[in-house]
Amino acid sequence: MEEPEAEEYTYIVIGGGIAGVTCAEHLYILHPEVRTLVLTASPLIKAVTNVLPLTKTLDFFEVEEQLPETLQSKCPNVKVLRDTLVHLAAEKKLIFTSSGRCYSYQQLCICTGGSPKLLAEKGPHVVWLRDTESAQQFQTRIKDARRIMIVGNGGIATEMVYEVTGVEIIWAIKDKHMSATFIDPGAAQFLQPELTKEKVAAPIPSKRARYTVEKSEVSGTSTLGGALGPDWLSGLDLKGKTQRRVIMETEVEVKSILEPEEIKNLESQINQSSEEGKWPVYVQLTNGKIYGCDFIVSAIGVTPNIASVMPGNNFSLGEDGGLLVDEKMKTTMENVFAAGDVCSPGWPLAPHWFQMRLWTQARQMGSYAAKCMWSAQVGEEIYMDFCFELFSHATKFFGHKVILLGLFNGQRLDGKYEILLRFTQGMEYIKCVMVDGKMQGAVLIGETDMEETFENLILNQMDLSVYGEDLLNPDVDIEDYFD
Repeated sequence: MEEPEAEEYTYIVIGGGIAGVTCAEHLYILHPEVRTLVLTASPLIKAVTNVLPLTKTLDFFEVEEQLPETLQSKCPNVKVLRDTLVHLAAEKKLIFTSSGRCYSYQQLCICTGGSPKLLAEKGPHVVWLRDTESAQQFQTRIKDARRIMIVGNGGIATEMVYEVTGVEIIWAIKDKHMSATFIDPGAAQFLQPELTKEKVAAPIPSKRARYTVEKSEVSGTSTLGGALGPDWLSGLDLKGKTQRRVIMETEVEVKSILEPEEIKNLESQINQSSEEGKWPVYVQLTNGKIYGCDFIVSAIGVTPNIASVMPGNNFSLGEDGGLLVDEKMKTTMENVFAAGDVCSPGWPLAPHWFQMRLWTQARQMGSYAAKCMWSAQVGEEIYMDFCFELFSHATKFFGHKVILLGLFNGQRLDGKYEILLRFTQGMEYIKCVMVDGKMQGAVLIGETDMEETFENLILNQMDLSVYGEDLLNPDVDIEDYFD
């Protein structure tokens, strides 16, 4: 079969999510005179707006859905094409799309994000949150709900438990405490009182930078839109038809999802439902309990979305299944780069940085990948971006500002660390992870204004032994010491 004639571009970016759009914007800044193509399966693209710098490595920002024309008007030599990748012929530097078109590139960046990890069983009663369409469908379903089960313990699940009102929530988590991906048991206890509150105000836009990709089965389409942005809750009315109540089931997973006719012989195990009649679906947990509910929300994480680029190409993969990239964001195929959820870092990591599939890192990787593509194209030398020196993440949980820095949960330290702690219930929670008097990580909840100071202390590895526990003494202004 004869190949269609290829339309030529210097740069092609596959994916209209935050990594892909950031990459395209920065390619235009670096190399405005050449043509760049963005291939996206979604009618809307994601763009970073309202950036508020907090520290050298950390920004608060919002993500807006925009029409492709917005990017094209801002970056005139960037073309956004709504189409789906069918085949990547990396050795020929060609991509083929579902509309039968063919495009050639000099440098390519794969920013296809992630695909949802699915519950073992799926059906009409299981909802995944992936894109704006699925969030709107969730809003429609919640209006008539009395009880839902949320399965998962990351950013989406945590926000949903806080924001959904007028419904009973069974929160099933595999860990010993809530939000364990981000916070320790002490911080979870600090935030716990917020769970019992019935919110009366309209939903507040949440500044979560977690980069999640969870597929909506409701839409019936095979094409996933761009992942939900930090402000996915803004404008949604997430109110059910009864009283808010949260029941947390810890250290459990879903054993099976049962239809009403399947539970007749198990009625003795059913929790809190006999007095309320039949439920559309029942969930059996690994602790033996069975809950009836109106529907189940699956928020159990993502896996790198590599299926569309693998056939016919010899990509090396990381341990977690992402496209392995080197310190220049290059994959193992010539002239092919990757950024965001789809990739796995294959370079020796800095002592205080690691990958979590978050919006913050998608943006950082997209920007850096653009520099690397430009560097490969024009032969200019560049150095690794400073953001890879320190893990940093800004978010909001239960209405509180949350800053995570470095090895904030003692990652990689094999339990050999000390913790300095200061908290005022309802106001602030400050945790420092210390090894031999040097700060390795920190969790800051509330308006502490200490993120810049702590970032410097982690990066500089200053010996703080002389200060002991006075490091967090509220009467000692440590900013004066170290800024």
